[in-house]
Amino acid sequence: MITEHALLPVIPGQEEEFEAAFGEARHIISSMPGFISLSLSRSIESPSTYLLLVEWETLGDHTEGFRGSPEYQQWRALLHRFYEPFPVVEHYNLVTSAQPAVAAAPEDLA
Repeated sequence: MITEHALLPVIPGQEEEFEAAFGEARHIISSMPGFISLSLSRSIESPSTYLLLVEWETLGDHTEGFRGSPEYQQWRALLHRFYEPFPVVEHYNLVTSAQPAVAAAPEDLA
C-alpha cells in the first residue's frame, strides 16, 4: 500500500465551490481499481489549503491506472480549475505508526 499526498492550494473565495465539486469527484476516484481510502482535510492556519491523502494498493494504480483513465479526465474537469498554483503530489510508504496506549484493567495488574 502507498499513500498519495497532495497539498491543494484552492483559490481564496472558492473553498465552498471546491468542497462541493470534491463531493462529486470522490465518487470517481473511489470507484477506481486499487483505491483503498481517502481523506480531505482543510488547513486551520491556511483555510484555502487542503490536504488530500489517498491510499492505493500500488503506485501504478494511481500513476498509470487512475491518471491514465477516462475517469481522470472527469476528475480534472471538476477540480483542476480551483488550484493556484497546481498541487505537488508525492507518494509515500509507511515507515511507522502508533495508536493510543491502552491502560491495563486493575484485575490484569494483579
